[in-house]
Amino acid sequence: MAAVPSLAPCLHSVRAMVLDTDEVIADSARRHAAAWQRAFDAWLSEREGQRPFDRRLGLAGKPDPALFVEAARRLGVTVSDTAAVEDSLAGVEAGHHGGFGLVVGVDRTGDPGKAADLRRRGADIVVSDPGELLIGDD
Repeated sequence: MAAVPSLAPCLHSVRAMVLDTDEVIADSARRHAAAWQRAFDAWLSEREGQRPFDRRLGLAGKPDPALFVEAARRLGVTVSDTAAVEDSLAGVEAGHHGGFGLVVGVDRTGDPGKAADLRRRGADIVVSDPGELLIGDD
C-alpha cells in the first residue's frame, strides 16, 4: 500500500488560518437549522415578515472576501500569509478572490464532483477533513 503524501508542506508559508466553522470544524447543520428556525419564527412573528439580517460588522457576505480579510487583519497577518479553509463554493471563491496564500476546500461528501467544483472555484487543495492538514511531513 502506497504512503499517502503529507499535506503539511503546503502550510510552511502560512502564518495563520481562517476557518469557516459551520461544517468545517463541526457537524453543525442540524443544530443550526433548528436554531435558525426558532429564531426566524420568533422574529418574523414580531416583525411581520421583514428580513432579519444583522450587519453589525458592516461586511458583505460570501463570495465577497471581506469577512475573511477582516479576520486576517484582526489576526495581524496579511492575506498572502493566511490560509482560508472552507467547505462552501462561495467561501472557497471568497478565499481565492481575497488573495489568500492558500485556499483549502473541505469536501466531507466524498463526491468527486464537489471536489472538482471546489477546485474550479479556487481551492488550491481539497481535503475530506481539516485534520488531514495536521499530518506530519516526516
